[in-house]
Amino acid sequence: MTETLHVGIETLHAGARAPQARIAFFDFDGTISTIRSGWVEIMAPMMVDILLALKTGETEAELQALVLELISRTTGKETIYQMMEFVENIEKRGGVPQAPLDYKTEYLRRLNIHIAGRIAELESGSVPKEKYIVPGAREFLEALAARGLKMYLASGTDDVYVKRESALLDVAKYFNGGVFGAQDDLKSFSKGMLVAKIIGSAEARADQIVGFGDGFVEIDEVKKVGGIAVGLATDEPSCLKVDAWKRERLVKVGADYIAPNFLERDALLAAIFG
Repeated sequence: MTETLHVGIETLHAGARAPQARIAFFDFDGTISTIRSGWVEIMAPMMVDILLALKTGETEAELQALVLELISRTTGKETIYQMMEFVENIEKRGGVPQAPLDYKTEYLRRLNIHIAGRIAELESGSVPKEKYIVPGAREFLEALAARGLKMYLASGTDDVYVKRESALLDVAKYFNGGVFGAQDDLKSFSKGMLVAKIIGSAEARADQIVGFGDGFVEIDEVKKVGGIAVGLATDEPSCLKVDAWKRERLVKVGADYIAPNFLERDALLAAIFG
């Protein structure tokens, strides 16, 4: 049964606590950064247009639903995996697809055009960094750092972009465990691998890990090992209310708490640490 802990924070599993937490595991896009806000509106139409061109008889609405389900289920994974599954959908319909990397390259080309102005603003210093940070995220990171937690940042976005954008927002400094993004070698990094490495190296027990993310994957990986997970149902770009689409998938994957942002810092800290 769902109960309300505090304005803006929804408790899904009463009593979910990590009072001895040592590790905080964060997603980046949509959880801390809004630089890439709107990426779904770039990826989905690209996929739908390609599938429509196969003329299978499926309507645009049907293909839109299929693509959004694919994106929802794979959000947080490395982008190439989304394109690999997209290729499978083309093949199922009798199409002859390009390589997954080709679709990823085209998607990134479109996305980089979409966010170029934001990057330019941050690089020039013409806007405050907080313009592209989820409300309250910086103060929340500082609060966790003050508690002595070791923090990791992990993203399905390519490593070079995650490192650049976290530096532009001046949040990379909080992640003393490291900043990690997708690699060309698919076997060298995943969020699941990072969580397993943390536990395997005895940095923390499973019940000492707290995860934060707006996507299916990071919440799933933290919950699978027995950690506490906070789902950020951020309604980008303002992130001032709960995004119903995000909330639905975060609930399904087992998030312990749902928040639209980090503004209720004290209430969220109380919920996690007791």
